[in-house]
Amino acid sequence: MQHDFIDDPLDIREAIAEVPSVVAAIAARVEGVPVVMVATSFTVGVSYDPPLATIAVQHSSTTWPDLAGAPVLGISVLAEGHAAQTRQLASRDRSQRLVGVPSSDTGAGAILLDGAHSWLECSVEAVHRAGDHDIVVLRVLRFARDRANAALVWHRPSRRPAGVATA
Repeated sequence: MQHDFIDDPLDIREAIAEVPSVVAAIAARVEGVPVVMVATSFTVGVSYDPPLATIAVQHSSTTWPDLAGAPVLGISVLAEGHAAQTRQLASRDRSQRLVGVPSSDTGAGAILLDGAHSWLECSVEAVHRAGDHDIVVLRVLRFARDRANAALVWHRPSRRPAGVATA
């Protein structure tokens, strides 16, 4: 079998984007201020005993340094109903990310988005440097889900000029 391998990082990134992944919001109240970021690198089932999950965070993130020190993080696996809110949740204007997005604070300081597929309360277990990202290992403290909500899936974005729809 013949394969045409590629080595251009942008082509590799685009090819990997063809593999579907869930969209998760990571949120907590930090010094009284709600802080949220979106990740498409959320992975569950890293370990079942203890229950561990991971996210990959770019070193250039300006939000992760604030969230990293929170004692408990809320992870909301977004549902299909959140599709219209993902750009807002990931916007550069951090003060507007949660405006009009229904959410709940837990007693531990995590923020969970209403209407999600599932919710996890997690603490940071470990952080490992990996290229231009950090792999953050999360210990799952509590979990809930709404079987009626299908998870939002990120799939097939591409490098296209601004204003051109993606597949």
